[in-house]
Amino acid sequence: MENSKDVLRRSLNDFLRIDIDDAALDRLQWRDFGNGLAMSRLARAGQRELVLYRIAADAARNAFLKHEHIGGEFYLVLKGKIADETGEYEKGEVVFLDPKSVHTPFAIGETVVLVLWPAGVRLVD
Repeated sequence: MENSKDVLRRSLNDFLRIDIDDAALDRLQWRDFGNGLAMSRLARAGQRELVLYRIAADAARNAFLKHEHIGGEFYLVLKGKIADETGEYEKGEVVFLDPKSVHTPFAIGETVVLVLWPAGVRLVD
């Protein structure tokens, strides 16, 4: 486990196996951003959101815009690898970014990430 001011992370691979049902993913309603990035909103209550991101292997490196997580961000990499200014995170890793954290993530290969925003997201310059 790695802990720092900006990120809490832990691989769950030593006790958890993740299998993606691609057919079930295909049945979800996806918002396609046109750059290899798609998002499916699984649940929303007030500012809290639970979403899935699906990133194509050939997605633009700048598919995600730089943004701030008002109440932090929790995510679990379900497939592939995602990286940002804090490091690289592979399938099975769970990550928590502190409230007010700012980052610009990008995927390495085809990637699926489950994300929880406790208090929403704000784009930054």
